[in-house]
This record gives sequence, structure tokens and C-alpha cells, in this order.
Amino acid sequence: MILDGNDPSAIAAAARALRGGALLGLPTETVYGLAADASSDAAVAQIFAAKGRPSDHPLIVHVADASGITHFAREVPAFAQALVDAFWPGPLTLILPRLSGVATAATGGQDSVGLRCPAHPVAHAVLQACAAPGDGPELGGPPVWGLAAPSANRFGRVSPTTALHVQDEFGASLLVLDGGPCGVGIESTIVDCTRGVPVLLRPGAITRAQVAAACGLQPLSKEELPALTPRASGTLEAHYAPRATVRLMDAQALQAGLDLLGAEAAHLAVYARTPLRSPSRQVLLTPMPVQAAEAAQALFAQLRAFDAAGVRLIWIETPPPTQDWEGVRDRLQRAAAAA
Repeated sequence: MILDGNDPSAIAAAARALRGGALLGLPTETVYGLAADASSDAAVAQIFAAKGRPSDHPLIVHVADASGITHFAREVPAFAQALVDAFWPGPLTLILPRLSGVATAATGGQDSVGLRCPAHPVAHAVLQACAAPGDGPELGGPPVWGLAAPSANRFGRVSPTTALHVQDEFGASLLVLDGGPCGVGIESTIVDCTRGVPVLLRPGAITRAQVAAACGLQPLSKEELPALTPRASGTLEAHYAPRATVRLMDAQALQAGLDLLGAEAAHLAVYARTPLRSPSRQVLLTPMPVQAAEAAQALFAQLRAFDAAGVRLIWIETPPPTQDWEGVRDRLQRAAAAA
């Protein structure tokens, strides 16, 4: 069931469901999440079961504001606090040392926890309602200080950026709040803060340069500091995959492939910034936005649209090798690796 996320009664219903141990389709500025009480191992188990996600693959915990950190993390390094001050609320997840005895299932049993404060107004309203004091039946249960909320899709598939995408994944029985299309469109940047220096585990809308400028330290890549790297969401080699097979190529290779296939080409979608041509009317030639932020916002919805059109192959022009495109490039490389 989809409810209007701007309706206060829908926010109250969502908070009651979460405080009572149920799941919720939650809009954020990045993608829609499948949310549950992060402190309830039973509620979190429903997320893993619904997604078909391995239970040792940790989930990101979403909090209403920076004060929520104290419920889940035992310490916040100075550089991590600088990142909180600069980017929260927003599309940045920080991995911090976990407070003993909390969110064990949500963190996949690790001694670290990924925390994020989303910027979406509907998500913020739900998080505030979940943490409201009291434990009466009208509230659904005791306060919930954080929501585990991975992307609301089957494990390894394309993340949802609208409420209808979530309903397509899990059916009408799941309560989903409609907060409109996601403004960022790809998952958050993840920075590990457990090893004394910032380590970028997953690129997103917030770039390496922005992280460095905010905290005064250049983030390392996980390859530069491989020892004791915590497991993190969305970092498997193959991920974010549509049903169709994804191939990345430069514009010259794309045009050469289209010329070779000629008028007989079929069951093929092409997504490119460079104008291309095909003599076949059965090829879906779709322009990719030329700006990185716009391309990120449109990416997952476009991949889902190609699947809905029934194509078998999706050829995509390789994104530029610049920092602003790193998040889109990462998602497409993982989608292509799933073939």
C-alpha cells in the first residue's frame, strides 16, 4: 500500500508500523529504503528475508540527527565529526566503532556500524516520529532510535527511486511512503572512520575532494588500506544489475557495434551522452544526461525502464574518469560485472 508521505497521518502510521516491528518502504534523497527498527534483530531479520540478502552483509542505520550517533557508536573521531558537521543531513554514510550490544543483526555481527542522517523531509519526519517519547499502543511500541534501511529491492538488483518501484519489488502488502522521485538517485558515499584515517568504501554524490576539504584529510581508497576493511553495503563486485545484460563501451565502440548489427539489431537499448545512430527501429537509443548529477538521478529509473521495455542487452557509454562521475561509474561497473 502506497501512502502520501506528505500526509501527517501517513507519517504516524509508518512510525507505528516501525515501532511495532514491521517493515516500511521509506523515501530518501538517495534511493528508497526497506526500513526496520535497527535495534530489533527480529525486525532486521525481515529485511534480510524480504531482500534475499545474506545476513552477514551489513545494513546502514539511519538516524534523525547527529544526536542519534550516541545510540549506536561508541566514539566519533575528530575527522568524522567534521564530516558530520559538513554533510549531515545528506548522502554520506560514516562507518564508526559500534556500541556494544546494539544493532548486532543490522551490522552483520561486525564491531562497526554505518550511520547516515538522510536529508529527505519524509524520511526525517518518520525518524522523528519513531524516536518520540512514550510507549503507548497508539505509538505502536517503544521509541526507535534508528532505522536499518538498505535499498528496497531484491538483493543485487537495481535500486528503486520511486514508490512504484518499491511496490513492483515487494507487492501491495508492504506499506510504502511516497516521497516522489529521489533527488540524488544513487546510494550514499560511504567513508570508513574506524582506522584513524578516512577510507572511501563506496563513491556517491559526495566526492573525494569534498570529503578532503571538509575534514582536512585526503581519503584513502580501500586498496590503499586493505587490512581490516569492514564489510559495507553495495560494495560487492556484481551489484545494481537489471535483468538485461549491461555492457560499457566508449562512443566509438558503440557506433561500430550498431553499424555492425545494422537494420537487424533488436532487443537492444543504448544509453549514451554522445549522439549515435542505428538503422534499426528496434534499437532504443536514449540520451544520457551530460552532467554527472543529472545522470546519477536518472540512472536507476532508466535501467528499470529498459527492463520494462523487454530488451536483452543494454549498451552504455562509459562515464568520464572524473571524480564527479565516480559514483555513476561505480554503479555501472558493478551492474556490468553481474552479466
